[in-house]
Amino acid sequence: MNENIQLKNRLKVARAEKNLSQEQLAILAGVTRQTISSIETGQYCPTAKLALILSKVLNKQFEDLFYFEEVIDND
Repeated sequence: MNENIQLKNRLKVARAEKNLSQEQLAILAGVTRQTISSIETGQYCPTAKLALILSKVLNKQFEDLFYFEEVIDND
């Protein structure tokens, strides 16, 4: 895979649309609040299974929550 492509997400926005806290979403998805926080900040890349669970819980298409973004290297 191209090293200049990163998986990004709109999890925080989708969670806010449902008026859910990180803790509430974590309970619904079966993970910890720290996991949700790490995904939202881009520190953790969820497994395909978790990404699909989050999509289902938030009633969003996978592509609406997760997308690839090219990172421009300015070296």
